[in-house]
Amino acid sequence: MVETLKITDLHVATEGKPILRGVNLEIKRGEVHALMGPNGSGKSTLGYAIMGHPSYEVTHGSITLDGADVLSMEPNERARAGIFLAFQRPMSIPGVKMADFLRHAATNVRRPNRKEGEELIPMREFRKELNAKMDQLRMDKEFTRRYVNDGFSGGEMKRAEILQLAMLRPKFAILDETDSGLDVDAVRLASQSIADIGGKAMGILIITHHEHLLEHNRPDFTHVMLGGRIVETGGPELAIELHKQGYDRIRAAYPGAAADEAAMKDQAETVASH
Repeated sequence: MVETLKITDLHVATEGKPILRGVNLEIKRGEVHALMGPNGSGKSTLGYAIMGHPSYEVTHGSITLDGADVLSMEPNERARAGIFLAFQRPMSIPGVKMADFLRHAATNVRRPNRKEGEELIPMREFRKELNAKMDQLRMDKEFTRRYVNDGFSGGEMKRAEILQLAMLRPKFAILDETDSGLDVDAVRLASQSIADIGGKAMGILIITHHEHLLEHNRPDFTHVMLGGRIVETGGPELAIELHKQGYDRIRAAYPGAAADEAAMKDQAETVASH
């Protein structure tokens, strides 16, 4: 049976204000899904809710991984179960080298029942795999001697997360605007890198505004989010249409969701003004 990440009628609020209003989405391992939509439509909120960010409250609905209740798991348990989230704005961790971070993370994900103090992945085995992944991603070995995201450029942060993705080998990866802040060449390299390590080994949800990240990751399904819900699903041609023509057709076709989008925008502006 194909492993599946399933989201059913998901409602999510932050600071008591509703953001997601009934999201339904099913991703099978080996599939590539693109999630597109205007700013503030709830795309990043979906990623955070799946991963268990404490600022996002699930008020209704379910998330399951092969039938197991994801919402009952702590964020670290979700990671160990095989879910990965690449953040839109990754945090820096001064004083922690990339290599050490990756060795601890990979050990905990691959050995979910490991107890505190038990051995990490043997250094020789880990170093061999890390070097192979860095060669595959065309990354300088010096990269792993630097502190995690400390002083990294936007492109380096995104490539660091792709390296984490390669080493953690999750069942499902959620990539939240991995192309944000990158120039065209960097986006193309990121797209190729994701394709190199993804394949049929994982299910991938690419949250993006543009089609460039999809160049080497042709989506099996493209979903459009508006006003906190997925209103339309199509193939790769839908991503091309949205990139070229924007969301006017979508807003006209789904006036209820468009009204919710406007309300969410007003709500965000009111919060910002205070």
